[in-house]
Amino acid sequence: MKAIEVRGLRKAYGGRDAVAGIDLSVPAGEVFALLGPNGAGKTTTVEILEGHRRRDAGDVRVLETDPASAGRAWRARIGIVLQTATDAAELTVTEMVRHVAGFYPRPRPVAEVIDMVGLTDKAKARIRSLSGGQRRRVDVALGVVGRPDVLFLDEPTTGFDPAARRQFWDLIRAQAREGTTIVLTTHYLDEAEALADRLAVISAGRIVAEGTPAGLGGRATAEATVRWDGHTETTADPADLIVKLSAEGADLSRLTVTRPTLEDTYLTLIGEKR
Repeated sequence: MKAIEVRGLRKAYGGRDAVAGIDLSVPAGEVFALLGPNGAGKTTTVEILEGHRRRDAGDVRVLETDPASAGRAWRARIGIVLQTATDAAELTVTEMVRHVAGFYPRPRPVAEVIDMVGLTDKAKARIRSLSGGQRRRVDVALGVVGRPDVLFLDEPTTGFDPAARRQFWDLIRAQAREGTTIVLTTHYLDEAEALADRLAVISAGRIVAEGTPAGLGGRATAEATVRWDGHTETTADPADLIVKLSAEGADLSRLTVTRPTLEDTYLTLIGEKR
């Protein structure tokens, strides 16, 4: 089953295309990352998939339903962590999570969700007293409390310290193991590489590349740079070069072999230089 199917998606603002004919297919249970610079069309695309924004053209199906006309039963199967969320400052963490849990037919236990996002010691704290990173954890809790079949995460780890980001990654991996389909937008390329089964790069409203993190943009087969004893050579077959150098008696004690990183590939795809 395909959790998400998109064909020919278009959306314009003031005559300018924000999304200019996107095709996407996300199998159920996959972690899919959407990358791109600010203004590329990521958020508009995700908002259309969530049913929060109307499209101008194209066919969209999320859980085999058009989000534009979906009802409450469909929405109960969707989890959303927005880029910026409105919080109820006077509520405690527990009160806020319990309130949102009441909208779903089969929510997770409130205490379990609060523990999942690392806020057990803040369960009775008012949201206004939390740090920015802690408020972001509340947003994540609200996104997963309903046991969603599809979870949309828009820049979910903004404001997280490194330890909190790793904890969040573990949470997302656990959700994926349970079969949740996850759509992630992020500016952290290490996050996309760590979490995503597949990813797509969007630029100027179009998908410019799609694939696994290791293979995006031909990355897996790109030429490698081999450095040894003050020498540098670029080659498609570093193993063959290393055998040759070894036979010639070259000093390989400091040899390194590098291929383009995901960041290198991403910047090339969006037309930026390092």
